[in-house]
Amino acid sequence: MAQAAAVAKPPAPPRRRRASATPRRLPYLLIGPAALLMLGFIAYPVISVFYYSLQHYNPTKPWRNGFAGLDNFVKIFTDDAVFWDTLVFSAKWVFVEVGLQLLFGLALALIVNQTFVGRGIGRALVFSPWAVSGVLTSAIWVLLYNSQTGVTRYLADMGIGSYGTSWLSDTSTVFSAAVVADLWRGVPFFAILILADLQSVSKDLYEAAEVDGASRLKQFWHITLPHLKDAIILSTLLRAVWEFNNVDLLYTLTGGGPAGETTTLPLYIANTSVDAHDFGYASALTTVAFVILLFCSIVYLRLSKFGGENK
Repeated sequence: MAQAAAVAKPPAPPRRRRASATPRRLPYLLIGPAALLMLGFIAYPVISVFYYSLQHYNPTKPWRNGFAGLDNFVKIFTDDAVFWDTLVFSAKWVFVEVGLQLLFGLALALIVNQTFVGRGIGRALVFSPWAVSGVLTSAIWVLLYNSQTGVTRYLADMGIGSYGTSWLSDTSTVFSAAVVADLWRGVPFFAILILADLQSVSKDLYEAAEVDGASRLKQFWHITLPHLKDAIILSTLLRAVWEFNNVDLLYTLTGGGPAGETTTLPLYIANTSVDAHDFGYASALTTVAFVILLFCSIVYLRLSKFGGENK
C-alpha cells in the first residue's frame, strides 16, 4: 500500500503578541486626575453662574430668593442704566489700553531686539513690571499719585499745578491717570511676546531687502509686520479679555470713582455681588459679559484671519 510521502511543512510564524492597551492608555491615566481637577474648578463655577443667573439669590433677603426665570436679564437690558454706562466705559478702557500697550510694546520689542551694550539689563528692566502683581502695582501708583507725597507735590514745587491736587479724585484726570498706571504694567506683556516672535525672523530676508534697496520703513512694513501678524492678533485678544476683566487695579486706585467715572462692567459685578450681596443679578451680569466677550472674540478672530497665510 503506497503511502503518500509526507511533505515537510514550513514552521508556523510566531504569533504576534497583541499589543497591550495599557501603554496606550497610560498618558491619559496620568493626566486624568489633573484634567478632572481642572474640569471641576472650571466647569462647576461656570455652571453655577448660569444657574444663579436664573435665580433671585440674596443671602441678606432670603424671603425673596427663588426662581427668577429671565427677570434678571430683562432688568439688565431695560431697567439698568448703570449696566450700559459701565459697558461703554469698559469698551473705552479696553480700546485705549490695548491700543497704547501694543504701540509701546512693539516699539520696546524693536529696541531691545537690537544689539547694544547692556542689552540684557535693558531687557530685564523692560520686562520687570510684568512680574509685579496687580495689587502691588496699584499700591505703587497710589503712592505716586498721593497729593501730599506724590508727583503732584513735586510738580507744585516747580510751579506746575497747585498743592493738594489729586489726579485720582478729579473726573477730568482720573481716566488718564489710571491708563498710565496700567500701561506701566501691561506694555511688557506685548514686548515679551513680540520680541519672542522677532527672534524667529530670518536675517536673510533683511539682507536681501537691503540689497534690493528697501528702506528700514519698507523692511518693517513688508517683512517684520507680516511676520508678527499672528503674535499681534493673539496678544491683543488675550490682553483685551484681561483688560475687560480688570478689577484689581481700578478697584485699588479709584474704587470705580469718582462718581462712577471708572467703573467697568466687572467692577460693577463685583460691587453688586460683594457689597450688595445680590448674587443672582451679579450672575446674570456675568453671563452677559461672558456672551459679549465670546462674541467679540469670535468676530475678531474671523475678521483678522488668525492663523491664515500672509499675502
